[in-house]
Amino acid sequence: MNSIKHIVCVASGKGGVGKSTTAVNLALALAADNLRVGLLDADIYGPSIPLMLGVKKGTRPDIIDNKFIEPVRVHGLSCMSMGLLVDESTPMVWRAPMIISAFNQLLNDTLWGELDYLIVDMPPGTGDIQLSLTQKAKVTGAVIVTTPQDVALLDARKGIEMFRKVNVPILGVVENMSTYICSSCGHEESIFGSGGGEILSREYGVDVIGSLPLDKKIREQTDNGVPLAIIDPGGKLDVAYRNLASSLKQQVDELKGNENAPRISVSDD
Repeated sequence: MNSIKHIVCVASGKGGVGKSTTAVNLALALAADNLRVGLLDADIYGPSIPLMLGVKKGTRPDIIDNKFIEPVRVHGLSCMSMGLLVDESTPMVWRAPMIISAFNQLLNDTLWGELDYLIVDMPPGTGDIQLSLTQKAKVTGAVIVTTPQDVALLDARKGIEMFRKVNVPILGVVENMSTYICSSCGHEESIFGSGGGEILSREYGVDVIGSLPLDKKIREQTDNGVPLAIIDPGGKLDVAYRNLASSLKQQVDELKGNENAPRISVSDD
């Protein structure tokens, strides 16, 4: 873990807001900038990173000395996920202590090597995995993904407050599915509402570092396991994720320059 310069959580208060899609494309955008990037799928119950990256079914990481795990290399990323260790139809019917133990093994026993960024795709919510990560590793900061509608903002607030309680800096908010552009007529509409990211920005004093559209190409390529950065480099959507990566790096650089950056601690409440 000491070989990783920055650990960045991509988190959300609820599922279904495109958190994993954002994490995958953010990691690829950082790698496209000649950075060494790892991607950890921390969702033990519902791992999706192998599917999104098009990892061939049956692919298993190599085990070194019966203890350490060699991450799977795909599209220039070093990846680890519970989905690489069990069959995709196998449910993780585990209680919290087992989940925490499995996560800690994925985090600490993986031979990540020298990385500039480790992007951690967090499970939705504010539970055991989130607390375990902040206790076990020096987290640079968190990116909160939300959609504009009020119910998503409600849960996003909880995510922000959770990271604040454990003194993990919020690097920014990503407003996903912000607008929809009709593929037939080009009409643009905010079907999930608008301004959600700006509301969070004003309430918590954090920046909106990305505003991503609702586009069926994102869904199609995710389902097909061919990320946008691979199939359409330089395209409009790829540029949107590259701009997100650029904003993230800027936030991290500003944080590094702050000598009073907070230290991680966990409060009783």
